[in-house]
Amino acid sequence: MGAPSITAFFDEATNSVSYLVADPATGSAAIIDPVLDFDAASGKVATRSADRILASAQEQGSRIEWVLETHVHADHLSAAALIRERTGAKVGIGSGIADVQAVFGPLLGASDLADRDFDQRFADCETIALGDLTIEVVASPGHTPACVSYKIGNAVFVGDTMFMPDYGTARTDFPGGNAGQLYRSIQRILSLPRETRLYMCHDYKAPGRDHFAWETTVGEQLDHNVHIGGGKPEADFVEMREGRDATLNVPKLLYPAIQVNIRGGRLPPAETDGSRYLRIPLTAA
Repeated sequence: MGAPSITAFFDEATNSVSYLVADPATGSAAIIDPVLDFDAASGKVATRSADRILASAQEQGSRIEWVLETHVHADHLSAAALIRERTGAKVGIGSGIADVQAVFGPLLGASDLADRDFDQRFADCETIALGDLTIEVVASPGHTPACVSYKIGNAVFVGDTMFMPDYGTARTDFPGGNAGQLYRSIQRILSLPRETRLYMCHDYKAPGRDHFAWETTVGEQLDHNVHIGGGKPEADFVEMREGRDATLNVPKLLYPAIQVNIRGGRLPPAETDGSRYLRIPLTAA
């Protein structure tokens, strides 16, 4: 099987990485985890990040057939619906999206959730044709129930299962998250050959590193990941992960992001005054 062409797009505002993945032989392409620009202070939504990816696809002669989400992101709004509208691409996500929608739909008043928001909900080991390439869906729950990774040849897009080796692994304190499950998901990915390339969904520049980075290998993670490397046992990882998660703040864009992303990147419907609103549940101090 041929190797995909991979172009990364880093959004520093949300520390997110999106990918344009194309089959050089046919021009078929997928966009993984696209970002919709959002300014929380003003409520303004923009399409700069998505425009940049689409312009690159046009320059490469690529035809966007899929928008693939690794999970329901809590740190940025998805541009999946926008890209589907512009290109006709299908939007896919892991089948665990139903669990996330069941928790956050009622909480955020998302009574308009519809099957059409996602064209396909992938099961573990399901495959997706991308020109002459084959994408394998690898269920990777633990951070959230809907997490999947996408394996294309020697490359795996791991979503939020893990970060660069010097930064560690994803939090597991969201509804449906589970540290033991995350450990096992990561071990499954790290059972691949050491030279397998791993592409991160985020980077925050670990202490001592002055540049952003998002590509590593299975071997580098096995040897050097500060949370999981060196053969750390599951019990030790769970103790570390749960203790660390108890100290973390809620992501700044949690509620704005979730209520858009459980709709596949579709903004909430307009209210009777013609405006759209995002909901933020209030809790007692």
